[in-house]
Amino acid sequence: MDAPNLKVPFSITYIGTATAIFHLDGISLLTDPVFSPANTKWDMGVVVLNNTESAALKVEDLPPFDAVLLSHEDHPDNLDDPGRLLLNGRHVFTTLDGAKNLGYRPGVRGLRPWETVVLEIGGKHLDITGTPCQHLPGGEVTGFIITAPRFGETNGLPNAIYFSGDTVYLDELVQMRNKFHISVAVLNIGKVMISLPDQELQITMDGRQAARLFRDIGADVLVPMHYESWRHFRENGTELRQAFEEENIMDKVCWLTPGETRQIV
Repeated sequence: MDAPNLKVPFSITYIGTATAIFHLDGISLLTDPVFSPANTKWDMGVVVLNNTESAALKVEDLPPFDAVLLSHEDHPDNLDDPGRLLLNGRHVFTTLDGAKNLGYRPGVRGLRPWETVVLEIGGKHLDITGTPCQHLPGGEVTGFIITAPRFGETNGLPNAIYFSGDTVYLDELVQMRNKFHISVAVLNIGKVMISLPDQELQITMDGRQAARLFRDIGADVLVPMHYESWRHFRENGTELRQAFEEENIMDKVCWLTPGETRQIV
């Protein structure tokens, strides 16, 4: 894997599913916090969610972090009760509906698609831009693009890190290629399917969709997450590797190991 074109250090501590800590030039961002023990079940009506593994780190073992990127607050494989406690007193970036539902926490900010807000920590700042997502009908999800002038530029575009949140491939997401150079694309995958009265609906990317999005946005490195440890995921590591091999992007993929920190840049 070639190093992405990013002018600051970036590493990821992987905790499991879509939960990780992005260590980015002195600022740490926790994503989609889930810490329930293995074999916890949640009846969501259309599906019963069941995790098969515990998080690789317990809440009390986490390193300090500064803010939370919460793609959505209404599904327990992206936010559970232990994770919810970690939102208290933090900067939290999420959906507009999520901000209303978490509104008694003063640090919560909801993002519209393509809206940019500033996070300032310890004299440094990050620009955080929301991205559109398509997930379960009737719910809101957001992805995030993270930029700062110190990240540098590529071909006149600001270098950026993209965290997709839970979504399928969307043509609208390709617009980011005109505004940003995506140095690292962290994609939630898993090929989650739900059964509706008249159809079976896919609500997260599979490997081929992830490969297509990765190519279409012109990213340097793909980091897969959200594809193991839950019974409702249809596509796990073996299927992903096969898809990435067939799509000829395997040399661009950075695999994470639960409980370990991987230096990306």
